[in-house]
Amino acid sequence: MLARLRFSTSDGRIWLDDQRMLLIHAKSLGTLRREMIEALGMDVARGFMTRMGYHAGVHDAQMARKVRSKTSLKDMFVVGPQMHCLEGIGISEAVRLEFDVARGHHYGEFIWTSPVEDEEHIRHFPIGDEPACWMQIGYASGFSTEFMGRQVLYREVECQSMGHSACRIVGKLVEEWGEDGVEDLRYMMPDNLTRNPPLSTGRPACGVGRPSESVESAAGPVGISPSFAAVLHMVKRVAPTQATVLFLGESGVGKEVFARTLHRLSSRSDKPFVAINCAAIPEQLIESELFGVERGAFTGAIQSRPGRFERADGGTLFLDEIGTLSASAQGKLLRVLQEGEIERLGDTGTRSVNVRVIAATNVDLREEVKAGRFREDLFFRLNVFPVRISPLRERREDIPLLMTHFLTKFNRLHGRRLTGFTQRAVDAMLSYGWPGNVRELENVIERGVILAPENGAIDSSHLFTSGERFVEQRFEIGREGKLIASDPAALVAEELPDREADRVSRGVSKLLLGEGGECDNVSLDEIETLLLKRAIERAGGNVAAAARLLGITRPQMVYRLKSRGIVHDGE
Repeated sequence: MLARLRFSTSDGRIWLDDQRMLLIHAKSLGTLRREMIEALGMDVARGFMTRMGYHAGVHDAQMARKVRSKTSLKDMFVVGPQMHCLEGIGISEAVRLEFDVARGHHYGEFIWTSPVEDEEHIRHFPIGDEPACWMQIGYASGFSTEFMGRQVLYREVECQSMGHSACRIVGKLVEEWGEDGVEDLRYMMPDNLTRNPPLSTGRPACGVGRPSESVESAAGPVGISPSFAAVLHMVKRVAPTQATVLFLGESGVGKEVFARTLHRLSSRSDKPFVAINCAAIPEQLIESELFGVERGAFTGAIQSRPGRFERADGGTLFLDEIGTLSASAQGKLLRVLQEGEIERLGDTGTRSVNVRVIAATNVDLREEVKAGRFREDLFFRLNVFPVRISPLRERREDIPLLMTHFLTKFNRLHGRRLTGFTQRAVDAMLSYGWPGNVRELENVIERGVILAPENGAIDSSHLFTSGERFVEQRFEIGREGKLIASDPAALVAEELPDREADRVSRGVSKLLLGEGGECDNVSLDEIETLLLKRAIERAGGNVAAAARLLGITRPQMVYRLKSRGIVHDGE
């Protein structure tokens, strides 16, 4: 791994393979820990540091899969301890390591020496009775979880901060730890979905790996990624208020799940939560569904009937796909939001309602307003507190937790006893693009639970059976020499202008062919940049094919694209 470390003095970046790294003073880390503990308390500081380590472990596991893709799973796994040493965290020595992805078995025991966290903790605090290698525990748990496709929890059973000569950690699947695991797992999760401050109740933030918990009680959002944590933070901030909330995001990201969580955390939690999908109701019936109807209002209206607003009185009304509302329904909805009054179809009077509205959409309402399909005044009424939920492809750290969650759910629902996922299935789940987001992942895992053999593991052939496509990301040279990624999330930098490319080409030709005459000085960096660009063009934008043309691996190609400033923050 040391050969993959590169210090780029030209742009002030440090690269480990294709990941940007940061070199900081250990004493600065120790000072930060001390100030967090003194300002926020031991539990909150431990939570922050543990999650920081968890995410580092996930990213290193993803890199290990790439750099050792042709080796055994065990050879891939030992990259973790090697990275621990290379990144200056300390020495990690395996005492016992057993894992079988297909059977869902993991047991790891390691000895840590020279741990930076303990050294800094002891510099500021006396020897105590609690372990202090929080970031390292998070790292080991995140690294192992990424490989297993199920939540693995490491716990520190001996620690130098407790007076031991070395640190000893043990890791197992979280459900095998029992109540002790539930207690420690809370430090790796974002804010708990309760009204209490984070990490103050001893309850986990989601129902991952708790066999005794019912499917219904585990129906809240599941995740650990930074973007997931940001959404939870927004939900917790707005829940105690009466503000209208607008959830934004692609179809299937879990907008209704977050809306139900918001209602559960609000002061209206003991009142009704009523949900309606505006796109599922015919246009001629949507007003009667929302606002109710009086007897005789139209043919077939043989009795008066309250609408969703009246049924949600005192509680919360969730309007999904609100961008599909008709112009007439939009006007009446605006009146409700402004006046708190509804008028049933065929009625001559108004009725007061006390309803909190939560709306959701997968379209850009600002663009809908510009196109004249959505009322601008209604948009401003709804857009009081917008919350954007990222697609699953942008928060892949959440996939192992979701896999565990849905496997547990569907094992119970269908009476199956599946042990887990094969390594091939885990690799496929982590590499798939998930255009349908969490909803698609849920459906795929339910399919796998049904197709896989009893007491066996789910393989990729049980999951992807309906034509799902695994597309190799492609790049193309756009206008002005820009490298454009097929994934819109990739951020693209400027390429060499055509005249610069021509200059480099002429210089290389003269040097290689021994041609006479003057030529501009051409640096090795310029030559490599030109080669990378030409290989991408020659391969039709396929990064793997371009790498083969140059005789290097795909990770090496991506690393060079990034280190040369051709493409940033995404492959």
